[in-house]
Parts: sequence; C-alpha cells; structure tokens
Amino acid sequence: MGTRSKYYVFKYFKIVLGCAIFAFGFSFFAYPNSIIAGGISGVSMILNLMYGTPVGVVIIIINIPLFAISWRKFGFSFMFSSLVGMVLSSVFVDLFSLIDFAATNNVFLAAVFGGIIKGAGLGLVYSTTATTGGVDIIAKFLRVKYQHINFGTLILFLDVIVIGAYAIIFDSYDIAMYAIVSMVINAKIVDIVMSGGTASKVCYVISDESESVKNAITEKLRRGVTYLHGEGAWSGNEKDIILVVIKQNQIVDLKKIVKSVDQNAFMISCNSSEVFGNGFTDIAVEG
Repeated sequence: MGTRSKYYVFKYFKIVLGCAIFAFGFSFFAYPNSIIAGGISGVSMILNLMYGTPVGVVIIIINIPLFAISWRKFGFSFMFSSLVGMVLSSVFVDLFSLIDFAATNNVFLAAVFGGIIKGAGLGLVYSTTATTGGVDIIAKFLRVKYQHINFGTLILFLDVIVIGAYAIIFDSYDIAMYAIVSMVINAKIVDIVMSGGTASKVCYVISDESESVKNAITEKLRRGVTYLHGEGAWSGNEKDIILVVIKQNQIVDLKKIVKSVDQNAFMISCNSSEVFGNGFTDIAVEG
C-alpha cells in the first residue's frame, strides 16, 4: 500500500471512529437527559421533541442545501469527506437510539462527560480537515474570514444560538444552561484534539552569554534556535535574542539551562497552541 493510500485509509478510519464517539456521547449522555445539542443536531433534536422525527434523518435533510452551496467553495475532497462524516454521524445517532440506555441520570454529569466525549469525537473528525456538516460548514466559512478565532470557538458561538432558541421554545432554562456547560467543554476538547494536546512554548532569551546559552539549548534539549538581532534602548548595546520553540514539558529544563549559563538572563515564555514544522506538527495538510 502506497503512502497516499495509507493516508486516506487512516483519514477515513479517524472519521468513522470520530463519528461513532460523537454519536455515543450524544445518544447515551445528552439525549436521555434532554440536554440539547448545538447546531443542526440541536435543531433536529428540537424537532424530535416536538414532532418525534428521527434525529439522524432530519440532520441529513437540513444538510443537503448546505452541501450544495459549499461544494464549489471548498472543493470535492473536503465536501466528500464531510459528507461521509455527516452521514456516518447521523446513522450512528439513529442506530444508537435503538438502544434504550442512559449512561447517567445526573444531568450535570451527563453535560460534562457528554461534552468531553462528543468533543473528542468531533475533534478527531475535524483533525482530518473534514466536518460533520451543519454549523461545522458555516464555521468553516467564517474561519476563512476570521482566522484568528479557533474553530471550536466559532462552533460554540453558533451552538449557543440554537440552545437559546431551545430555552425559549420549551421554557427550559436550566437544561439550556447545562447544555452551554456541555458545549463549552465540547469546544475546549475539540481544540485540544485538533492541536494534538501538545501545546508548545515560544521562548525568548536575552543574555550577554547568548552563544553559550544557544549551545546549551541545542545540545541538551535538541532544539533549534534562531537569533533575533536587537538593541538595548537604554544602553544602546546590540544583543542577540534567542528564539526557541519547545514542548510544554521542556519549559522547566529550559529555565534550568538558561540559569546555569547566565543567572542575569531575561526570559519570556508564551503559549502557542499550534506549531508546524520539523519536530512538531507536519505543515503539509490536505487543502
């Protein structure tokens, strides 16, 4: 099997697994406790509670015009994989609904663990550049314009609109608040899964012993560094500022290294949710 074939096998395996996990969280945690889902799933759940329509079938029907509009915008590969994700998640939801089972009758626990499980499933699907349709596609449109906003955050915003509608229609504000708790957790887990759960640190080190600090970092942490040329505003002296990106669990080692070389060094550490390139996430993603 060639490299490209392996890529697609792994991609669609993740989509199938992600859809099954999402449906599990929805069917056995959220739905039995009437915790409204967000987006198209939430709209379908509202219609189910009002008219008894199958959730999965309604999801597919509502998604048809969205897919038709988005086909040319995002291309065949994205839309086909998203179509697979939408159909599979809908089918799994209706299949699991045949099983009369609730993992818990505690609404708070259902909101928390349902959010975790659904977020893990959706994160797996999104990490392949696919979606499960619905507001995911709308969020994809918005992300093109608002790239500084996390995908999970955009979905959370759209989900809250549906949850608000549920609260008004059924006069059930307590359940709506539980649903928002679940959605916040869901969005956070989506972002964690999509970033691989490996948040990194971007560090700047200003030291008069920059050459020695650089050598110590490359030898002990096996991380490349970059020099940024700066000048002290007060002293007027030129300085080489060290820029290094490390895994979050390496921050303590970096502090020790810098301190062991130059106790007067100045160090700045910033969080970074995504780093692409050698030693981190592969920058090559499917368009």
